[in-house]
Amino acid sequence: MKVIGLVSGGKDSIYNIIQCIKNGHEIICLGHLARPENTGEMDSYMYQTVGSEMVDAVAECLGLPLIKRTIGSKPVNLDLEYIETKNDEVEDLYELLLEAKEKFPDIQGVSTGAIWSVYQKNRVVNLCDRLNLISLAYLWERNQKELILDMINDGMESLLIKTCVIGLDKEDLLKSIKQVQPKLFALEEKYKINVCGEGGEFESLTVDCPIYKKRINIKEYEVVQHASDPFSPVYYVVIKSFDVVEKN
Repeated sequence: MKVIGLVSGGKDSIYNIIQCIKNGHEIICLGHLARPENTGEMDSYMYQTVGSEMVDAVAECLGLPLIKRTIGSKPVNLDLEYIETKNDEVEDLYELLLEAKEKFPDIQGVSTGAIWSVYQKNRVVNLCDRLNLISLAYLWERNQKELILDMINDGMESLLIKTCVIGLDKEDLLKSIKQVQPKLFALEEKYKINVCGEGGEFESLTVDCPIYKKRINIKEYEVVQHASDPFSPVYYVVIKSFDVVEKN
């Protein structure tokens, strides 16, 4: 079927697109909800906002049109099961998907990178039901250790752009998931963290992968401290300049 790929730029959303393609689906456009301009990291329940400034570059690398809207609402309905709720941030995604269907009437499916978050999955399914779409979440309930190793072995070059858990610090920013995998596994054994970052432990940016037609080279960036908790300080990267370059 023809599919819109919801992307944050992170490893999970991109890797699910790869799985959609492997399963015979055609990605015809991308969708992204961006943080408002001149706004730092947002603590959204639904969306990765760190790295939002790079999503146009991700779309260029994938060679696909991008539908982008700005997050205009906040979480209102925090129940695990979601029903349509006025002024909830989920309805921003509804409007994005509605716009996508108007521009690309053949869209039948929605690719999302959810792994274990029932909260997020239920909201995407609710929107798909309302819009007569099918949710495609091939990473759902995968063993996280196996999944991140599959990503590494499949050539996902995804860099950490936010750290938010004990054991990860600013020196881990812009390291690849391959570089930090041993540390993530050790932290899982010691503190029971989610090695794929499903608990918010980290966020990532995919600068290259097998389906990218070009790749991203980061040139200048700034590290911002978002929270100063003594056990798990929160740091994230703001990318100031980059190149999108041809691949060999």
